[in-house]
Amino acid sequence: MKIMCLLGSPRPKGNTVAIAERFISTAQSLGAETEMVSLNKLSYRGCQACLTCKTKLDKCVLKDDLEKVLDSVRQADVLVIASPIYYGELTSQMKAFIDRTYSFLLPDYLTNPNPSRLSPGKQLVFILTQGQPDEKMFADVFPRYDFFFKWYGYQQSHLIRGCGLNDKDAASKREDLMQLAEKTAQQIMR
Repeated sequence: MKIMCLLGSPRPKGNTVAIAERFISTAQSLGAETEMVSLNKLSYRGCQACLTCKTKLDKCVLKDDLEKVLDSVRQADVLVIASPIYYGELTSQMKAFIDRTYSFLLPDYLTNPNPSRLSPGKQLVFILTQGQPDEKMFADVFPRYDFFFKWYGYQQSHLIRGCGLNDKDAASKREDLMQLAEKTAQQIMR
């Protein structure tokens, strides 16, 4: 099983990364082939709305660091999207990646019962962290993006969400989050 993990945090040792690393190390111990990419280290642009992926090509026309990432996502069985919540939203790094996944949709995606260019059977894992302790705050982020990834054929999705993570190493001290990361990896690897 191939797992692609995208880190949307600009912090290389932040809370989101700590949870993602626990998930990935557990999956690796169970035999998964994994790749982890920090989007903040790449140079890329968001979607340019050129519609080339809907007219002349079956993938995004932009030639930048995200080209290889999009190819890896196509090949992966599981996509892990790991992002802190900044101002009530995913980081700009992650949002720019997600906008570029528009190329995964067929030209007739609005009317096609199978709108995706991706192979079926993929799974999605969302890892979201926030400093805000109130779980009601920003609870709309996951369902909103899960809706779009269902268009791509990710029918089985999982959420690992940590709230109230204000300190830099708060996630690593939260055994409930670390156990949830392990359990989610175990569930996927069954």
